[in-house]
Amino acid sequence: MKIYRLLVCGCLLLIFCSCSKQKKQTFNAGTVIADERIIYKVPASPENIFVYSPSLIELPNGRLLAGFDLGGSGVSKLPEPQTTGWRQWNIQNQAKIYCSDDKGKSWKHICDLPMFHARFFRDGNNVYFIGHDKAITICSSSDNGETWGPVKKLDDNALWHQAPCAVHYEKDYIYLTMEKSVGSYWPDVAPVVMRGKRGTDLTDKKNWTFSNVLLYPSNAPTTSGIPFYTTGFQTPDKADKKYCGAPCFLESHVVKIYDKQHNLYDKNTLYLFMRQHSGLTNIAALAKCVINENKLTLDFVRTPAGAMLFHIPFPGGHMKFDVLYDHVSQLYWLVSSQATDSMTRPDMLPADRYNLPDNERNRLVLYFSKNMFDWNFAGTVAIGKTTKESRHYASMIISGNDLLILSRSGTENAKTAHNGDIITLHKVNDFRALRY
Repeated sequence: MKIYRLLVCGCLLLIFCSCSKQKKQTFNAGTVIADERIIYKVPASPENIFVYSPSLIELPNGRLLAGFDLGGSGVSKLPEPQTTGWRQWNIQNQAKIYCSDDKGKSWKHICDLPMFHARFFRDGNNVYFIGHDKAITICSSSDNGETWGPVKKLDDNALWHQAPCAVHYEKDYIYLTMEKSVGSYWPDVAPVVMRGKRGTDLTDKKNWTFSNVLLYPSNAPTTSGIPFYTTGFQTPDKADKKYCGAPCFLESHVVKIYDKQHNLYDKNTLYLFMRQHSGLTNIAALAKCVINENKLTLDFVRTPAGAMLFHIPFPGGHMKFDVLYDHVSQLYWLVSSQATDSMTRPDMLPADRYNLPDNERNRLVLYFSKNMFDWNFAGTVAIGKTTKESRHYASMIISGNDLLILSRSGTENAKTAHNGDIITLHKVNDFRALRY
């Protein structure tokens, strides 16, 4: 009996130590929790062709589609198709679509398209790719992405912008955001929510409803330290004239609050969680979209006390992030850029650091939350060895029990942290086990 008890105690001790060791590893911010695979590398010199805007989707048959675009002056020398440029920059872009039928192990090039900042969404057997080429542009495939129809314009009454951000599916509709240019220089954009009728041809504008344009508020709170820098060049005497644009929100995600106990819950309201460009880190911007049968109305959010709830604490909210809701865990999952030295003076940054201190782009991290406001650190997805080896601007999907993250990335040969030369796929196995 004593021997049996000793054996049982020993087994329990081994289990406890194993669990403790695993838990310690989960909480170590330096431990990378994802596998990484390069799925595309710029074939030409990274000096003049760069990778941007990754989007990822899984189809019902298990096929993965990856979309991204190329930018830089060298794109104009590539075979067509190409976009016509954007705003004051006469630089072309070209979108590429790849597919994988083995869970991301190998990839096949499908086509090139004259699009920029495009993302996927799905309706029934149709998969769509929506972006812009000055106008909002869209195309579709009904054969699992093998062939794509013509690129059509949904709206050409303005210059448009956006990044591959969250798409929300609810009942008979699909919701997403695009951003209308409202000024002459970056960022100067304002969100517009679009609602598409499911089961219709979503390459036809008549099947979409557009909200009003929500301009950045002139009475935005300044007690949070925004703006941090004055608008303009911060280091005019240096070759690298680090620039800060005017405070602006951009790269907005449509998010549903499902919890009826949540202070912001309303069955007829969606929320926009947006990147807050300001010079500060870990702050996002918030707005809401009120829905009725025939109209979408964008407005700002008020607290129960009536205060404007606009700037919110948000890990990585200063850069493009990606967020999704997992109905299994009933949690929101967030992948974003982690800052480590945003208080360094711009003129004291290392020579190879891109632009301002809040533009650190080589650390990609994962969080989870039950309410979109209180975030728990889940783990580090990727860390580039140098500041130029970026891992950022990611898009993610849930694939069974795993999380797949497509990242705009760079090698040591990249031009800058912003202008990378590879697209990488990161797989977090059994991601729900990271909850605690």
